[in-house]
Amino acid sequence: MRILLAEDDALLGDGLRAGLRQHGFQVDWVRDGRAAERELRAEPYAAAVLDLGLPQLDGLDVLAAVRAAGVTLPVLVLTARDAVPDRIRGLDCGADDYVVKPVDLDELAARLRALVRRAHGQPQERLQAGSVLLEPATRSVTLAGAAVALSGREFDLLQLLMLAGGRVLSREQIEQQLYGWGREVDSNAVEVHVHNLRRKLGAGLIATVRGVGYTLRKEGP
Repeated sequence: MRILLAEDDALLGDGLRAGLRQHGFQVDWVRDGRAAERELRAEPYAAAVLDLGLPQLDGLDVLAAVRAAGVTLPVLVLTARDAVPDRIRGLDCGADDYVVKPVDLDELAARLRALVRRAHGQPQERLQAGSVLLEPATRSVTLAGAAVALSGREFDLLQLLMLAGGRVLSREQIEQQLYGWGREVDSNAVEVHVHNLRRKLGAGLIATVRGVGYTLRKEGP
């Protein structure tokens, strides 16, 4: 899942980006409010981690602006402001969750996963399609109870299709979520990942909608 991190502290931002990448997130990092607002308006992120004390434009102003523009992605506010009125203001401006610094990376990753799940109408941590079970926290997959080894990109694509809940995703939509800034994408990368998932999890798992994209069969393999 591709997320936006808006944090002006270089040391903290670098640590958060590295830590969230270890949890399987593709992280684009900006350091000021203007850049955060621009990216949130333009790019289809799965979620955002937004610091409040950003230069150029305060995080709450960023949040209010993008919500007014109709941007609905989940936003987790990350801040050193721990007073109750500040938390209330953040939630009233459109934040979906609120974490006070210093933050535990495992907790931050878990909260992001929960926000993304709820945004896709998936209340459970585990995702399932037929006999395929995906565990986001451990990044593991089983088929009829047997562990299946997937590459990082294969896991991310499977999770993306499971979260889509039967909607068809185009190749462009998939690429936007699987790859962050500066990542070169081979023209057939998505097709290769789909082929590998079918080989490992069953040919009937993923359906191709000709001229549109891919979707996960509800019944699974």
